Amino acid sequence: MSVGHPDAPSIPHTESKEHVDYEELDFETEFGGLEARNKLERRLLWKLDLRMSILVVIYILNFIDRTNVSTVRSGLTTDLHLEGQQYATLLSILLVGYIIVQVPSNMFLNYIGKPSLYLPACMVIWGVISALTGITTNFTGVLLTRFFLGFVESAFFPGAVFLISKWYKRNEIGLRLTILYCGNVISNAFGALIASGILAGMNGVRGKAAWRWLFFIEGSLTVSVAIVAVFILPDFPTTTKWLSADERRLALKRMEEDAGVGDQSETEAGGRGHGFYLAITDWKVWWFAVLSNAQVIALTFTAYFPTLSATLGYNPTVSLLLVAPPFLFAAIVAFTLSRHSDRVQERFYHMSVSNTVGIVGFIIAMSTMNTAARYVSLFLMAQSYAAIMLLLAWISNSFARPPSKRAVCFALINALQQLGGIAGSYAWPLNWGPTYRYSYGICLAASCTTIIMSWVFRQHLKTLNKKLEQEEQEKGITEKGFRYVL
Repeated sequence: MSVGHPDAPSIPHTESKEHVDYEELDFETEFGGLEARNKLERRLLWKLDLRMSILVVIYILNFIDRTNVSTVRSGLTTDLHLEGQQYATLLSILLVGYIIVQVPSNMFLNYIGKPSLYLPACMVIWGVISALTGITTNFTGVLLTRFFLGFVESAFFPGAVFLISKWYKRNEIGLRLTILYCGNVISNAFGALIASGILAGMNGVRGKAAWRWLFFIEGSLTVSVAIVAVFILPDFPTTTKWLSADERRLALKRMEEDAGVGDQSETEAGGRGHGFYLAITDWKVWWFAVLSNAQVIALTFTAYFPTLSATLGYNPTVSLLLVAPPFLFAAIVAFTLSRHSDRVQERFYHMSVSNTVGIVGFIIAMSTMNTAARYVSLFLMAQSYAAIMLLLAWISNSFARPPSKRAVCFALINALQQLGGIAGSYAWPLNWGPTYRYSYGICLAASCTTIIMSWVFRQHLKTLNKKLEQEEQEKGITEKGFRYVL
């Protein structure tokens, strides 16, 4: 085994020539030659991408249902008579439930192997809970719906990331995770557009305030999409029924070639809790948890984006419409950066570029009240979403095997990073507006912390890669094997 890096696969005790001969033999016996294999692989990826695309739609609805309280902040606060820090508590309480469930949820998902049933079932429940927010009449009622919403919604994102990691190789996963996370970004844009139409045109319909209709409509839409998702989402390679025998073998073979060992039988050992033990005893999990918290705090402005847009001085409808362009720009930047990051297999510098541009946006917002400059700063801040997408791909690259450990790593890091979201919920009090200089200063400091911690981790991975190269040289292996992505 490789020294000091338990996620790295075993280095086979064979010469590179033998390795190549075996690969050629595999192509001939299993897939009918290299050309036939490539054709089969293209067809498999095409099928997967089509089916996985519904995850983007689900994530859009997931995030809209989670953040629509920000869109209706004014009406909600007035009608429910919220005072002091009660609104910030509504934002943070969702993350409490979100933290509690993620790890056991992903462990359960890995055990049952049926994301096509599990994720839509959770989606139906959170859609109903979101719709019920529209009938609440006081702080206690909306607090309870928010808590249970986070409880159920927590299953989706780590589950979706884990599902993607079971199908795609290291040089493919970054782009797919970015496309998934673009659902988050797009939800900020189109959620505001949908809300502007509902809030402007449905106030008083059937005696209900417009903000209540927003919850009714968006919750019902979530339930409808969940029913459709049952028939579209794939399961894992070993449990998906619509694969042909050749496609299933190729799906498993791809993951084996990517890491040097098989995804299940060659890497799993111990009982059902062994993956949890491996995850919590790996220091990289805790480093990524702190790093992710810093990145999340740097992005807490997104929960208050309609409020920041309103500081530009336009009416409520125009302010909501102004939210969309910065996030559409962010989606384009994130897609471009992630695609290039996948192509060159590099994460740190791509992340740091995005965070640095975000820092420039924070500085502009802190230093001027000029309307045009502040709106430009919103674009610069919004694009820093690309950094957390790249971080997500980096996490996936850094915990290769076994699957039970990988499931816990994704969920545990994603759960713990919500602590940053809880803290960040209280970083934007109304009495710090309209400049929000202190709030921007917190985001700026968090971005700098992210860059520093990422650089330290990159240096560690460089050391691990050198050890892998040294082991290959000692064993006479000339063909380059597994390497951590820097």
